[in-house]
Amino acid sequence: MPERDDHDRAVIAAVADAADRALTLWAGGRTQVRQWEKEPGHPVCEADMEIDAMLRTSLSALDPQAGWLSEETADTVHRLDRSRVWVVDPIDGTRDYLRGRPGWAVSVALIEDGEVRLGILAAPARNELWVARAGRGAVRNGVSLVASRRGVFAGARVPADQLPHADRDLVAVEKPNSIALRMAMVAADEADLVATVRWGNEWDIAAAALIAQEAGASITDALGRSLSFNRPKPTAFGVLCCAPGIHSAAVERLAPRARDILGAH
Repeated sequence: MPERDDHDRAVIAAVADAADRALTLWAGGRTQVRQWEKEPGHPVCEADMEIDAMLRTSLSALDPQAGWLSEETADTVHRLDRSRVWVVDPIDGTRDYLRGRPGWAVSVALIEDGEVRLGILAAPARNELWVARAGRGAVRNGVSLVASRRGVFAGARVPADQLPHADRDLVAVEKPNSIALRMAMVAADEADLVATVRWGNEWDIAAAALIAQEAGASITDALGRSLSFNRPKPTAFGVLCCAPGIHSAAVERLAPRARDILGAH
């Protein structure tokens, strides 16, 4: 255990260093970095690429045998042969990053045999460092997290700019662009429910999934099925992160929408 603790501390330090570099590049917002679109509606910037390279160097040095899966690196099949894999989003919430808003984070997870063992979110513009280790709880800035214990679906707090008419029985709260930070809000009892009904990538949610889970939240896909990581196609259809007491009600509302979308493709 001491060796593992030393390893985890070194990983946390490496992620914090990368986040500090991202913060330096971010100062002044969009004026500081070149940006473009990988595809329509999917922005990327120089900071994404620099932080990705920085993390790959530092994390690979800490665990040379681990595979690599990142939003900003071309995927290869080699990771599928590894029992451990780094899953990285160098800047989750690039839109907020480019707009000079603080709702972004560096997201790093270490996967072992399909399960998240270590999850880290570094959000330096918010002065937040979130860490979870499997079976050992989750903390923000060293303070233990206890997820929402809400038991009634109506009135649940949802990070959203605006709620659709069908969900007007819910309550919108602040929404950072980073979905990882929105999930972390459930872990910190600052929200009760985060849900999506679209295909998403493992790097968006891996670290936050462990943080929320270790804080006591329920984490599934949009149909209520358990999540696994380092899949051949590293995606899942939707994510549902919520207080355990409203998970069944959330699935009841979300699953029909998910099935309609899946049936249309």
